[in-house]
Amino acid sequence: MADPDPKIMKQLLADLRGFDKQKRRTAVMKLGMVGGDEAVRALIMTVRNDHEDLIARGRAAFMLGQLRDQRAVEPLIQALTAPGHQTPVFAAQALGKIGDRRAIMPLLVLLDSDNEAFREAALEALSRLGYELRQPE
Repeated sequence: MADPDPKIMKQLLADLRGFDKQKRRTAVMKLGMVGGDEAVRALIMTVRNDHEDLIARGRAAFMLGQLRDQRAVEPLIQALTAPGHQTPVFAAQALGKIGDRRAIMPLLVLLDSDNEAFREAALEALSRLGYELRQPE
């Protein structure tokens, strides 16, 4: 993959740091489409930011799954307990796509959630990771 255009990256990173939440949300998606080292680092920073807009955090988790970068595993594990709906669901899905088995235990914990979408995302991710849930006999 070619390195992203530095001018485009500079603008996206500036948008991500700005006050306009719609521009930040859009920048997150574009960073995920552009890819590259700087984009991964910016998306990790976004998914970790407890003060970021919940939609932007969720989108960052989603895009990290698309990029499948191993550096995102720990931040995505932490995002499983983030507030809102999108971030934990997209974090679980992303962990399944990345395929790192460090995610198994945190995903098993997510199975105990009262939220059906969280449980379904965790089950799907565990399946992608090759983890088989044993049924009680």
